[in-house]
Amino acid sequence: MLDDAIREKNDLTSAAAAAPRGPSWERDAAAKIREIQRAPKPSEAPASRSSEEHAGAIGKPARKRVWRRRPILSAIGALLLASVVGGGYLYADQAGHFQSTDDAFIAARQSSIAPKVSGYITDVTVTDNQHVEPGDVIARIDDRDYRIALEQAGAQVAAAQASIENIDAQLEVQKAQISANQAQVDQAEAALVFAQQQAARYQHLEQTGYGSIQNSEQYTSQLRQQQASLQSAQATLNLAKRQVEGLKSQRETAVANLAQAEAQRDQAKLNLSYTTVTAAEPGRIVNLGAAVGQFVQPGTSLTMFVPDQTWVTANFKEIQLDRMRPGEPVTLKIDAYPGRLIRGHVDSVQPGSGTAFSLLPAQNATGNYVKIVQRVPVKIIMDNPPKDVALGPGMSVVPTVRIDTTASLYERLRRFL
Repeated sequence: MLDDAIREKNDLTSAAAAAPRGPSWERDAAAKIREIQRAPKPSEAPASRSSEEHAGAIGKPARKRVWRRRPILSAIGALLLASVVGGGYLYADQAGHFQSTDDAFIAARQSSIAPKVSGYITDVTVTDNQHVEPGDVIARIDDRDYRIALEQAGAQVAAAQASIENIDAQLEVQKAQISANQAQVDQAEAALVFAQQQAARYQHLEQTGYGSIQNSEQYTSQLRQQQASLQSAQATLNLAKRQVEGLKSQRETAVANLAQAEAQRDQAKLNLSYTTVTAAEPGRIVNLGAAVGQFVQPGTSLTMFVPDQTWVTANFKEIQLDRMRPGEPVTLKIDAYPGRLIRGHVDSVQPGSGTAFSLLPAQNATGNYVKIVQRVPVKIIMDNPPKDVALGPGMSVVPTVRIDTTASLYERLRRFL
């Protein structure tokens, strides 16, 4: 019906263009146009069986004509639709195998380097951000006082050793004296035996009348003299032995003095070595504050030191830790070096949230409680840290952990069955 009206309108338009124009013609054309405009449109016409069949008859040939007219474009559209659906499925499937966070930073056990002795700094051999190896000199302190102290300690050690040697010599002399005293004791004992025999013989002669009383008393006196001589020799021998004990005690004291002097010498040697401040491990000098001529005390900070051994502390949400295990691979992207891709692995998961170990831990035992997803620090070790760039504490990192979903799927199936 609409096609007929359009065709009729076109005929009227053509006829109007060819025929002469006048008042009657304009009235007829206007009436005809109003009649065409009042005709019901296909969308507003009542849905009858004949109109539906007519619309179906019209639509089917048109759809076939589109597929036949543009088969390549239709095939490309179908392929694009299939690729989009497949890519979406793969993305959704792969997204479940990764856990990522932007709350991650590089961490290290940075420390302050300070001297153990006081003095004036005579040399600073490093500069800011310089890389040092173990044993490299960082600063030197004036060591003249400490060298003098070491020489004094060495002299005390030598004096203690000489004292021990002197006592050892005295012990040798005393041993010889003991031998001489022992010989005197043996001589006195022999003389005493002879005196006892003589006294007994003359006492017997006196009693029998063959000897005089004078001789008996004389040899009795000699016997007593020999007894006194023996006692004197024994006392001298005992005195010599006691002197040996005293010398031995003096030697022990001298040995203790030697040990003390050696300890003081070793301490002086250590103090002398402390005048040279060196690096204990490889790392970088940061925030250098030492200067030549500066007087420093033990514990004065000369510089901050950042070791080469660094790792990543990633604060994952606690809901991300279900399938995260130590040893799983990690991909790291450092904000400072976006073009570098660093590999690593999960080293450990902290047994507790970060707030639990803070200075003021949260206390949730209150009447009004709002549950907040906690963050748990995860330590990540870098397998291939870059050597040509500086990595330091506090630099932002975005880690992505490749988690193993096999165990989780097995557990879910087991629970479901």
